[in-house]
Amino acid sequence: MKKHILIVLGSPNSPSGELSEISISRLDSCINRYEEGNLILCTGGWGSHFNTSEHAHASFAKHYLTGKGIIEENFLDFALSSNTVEDAVKAKAILSKLENIKLTIITSDYHLNRVKLIFNEILENYTMDFIGVESNLDKVAYNALVQHEEKAINAILQNGLYY
Repeated sequence: MKKHILIVLGSPNSPSGELSEISISRLDSCINRYEEGNLILCTGGWGSHFNTSEHAHASFAKHYLTGKGIIEENFLDFALSSNTVEDAVKAKAILSKLENIKLTIITSDYHLNRVKLIFNEILENYTMDFIGVESNLDKVAYNALVQHEEKAINAILQNGLYY
């Protein structure tokens, strides 16, 4: 039987480490899908666009999840990434030490198509499911993120992935 790994992609937190609504929605989705025996891989290091605190975003994510009852032994190393491509590349390095695994990648609804594009290339040899958590943002913020994602996807389709 395959070992199930939940990968929670990083998202914004405040300079003091307070998780954004986007982060909490992804982490709550992880909790809702978690079953005994699953492993969790949190992504997110630092970046001006999502985390300027002194601690990695992944450490805030893990702290949230352990506060909700997931025990320390169920966490893999952090993928200390600064963008979605690095999420996949750094996760692959961690996952390469494991055998017979299946992955569930958890992100937000607006980010899902780009995540699929990137992870299906970089982690092509893995069995993967993708979850796009409803983001509950106001329409203006949501539409701005959708536009950003469309530009990023078009850039990948035109120029390929660099990793």
